Amino acid sequence: MLEAVARLGHATPEDICGEVQETARGINISTVYRTLELLEELGMVTHTHLGHGAPTYHLASEADHVHLVCRECGNVTEIRPELVQNLVATLDNELGFTTDVHHLTVFGQCRDCRS
Repeated sequence: MLEAVARLGHATPEDICGEVQETARGINISTVYRTLELLEELGMVTHTHLGHGAPTYHLASEADHVHLVCRECGNVTEIRPELVQNLVATLDNELGFTTDVHHLTVFGQCRDCRS
């Protein structure tokens, strides 16, 4: 299952299930959800919400990024957390709010869709 997460990058449980079933036909979606939950508890994978649907999973070792999601074309771009440092600092200074940037997703419109 971990190999499927690594191969797919940001993948829903359904995507992961389809990938795993290529080699292990007896695996069902409930097994995938339970396994992902366990892998997350062990700190091996993490999830994020890139929309209103199912969460997407990726390796925890590759979770050091912020997601930009275009509402028009659905493109997901990963950026370094340092690029949102001013926002994080403002939220902390003004509101005393500590931001978990590893779960941060910013929705908007990408450069291609704007032009």
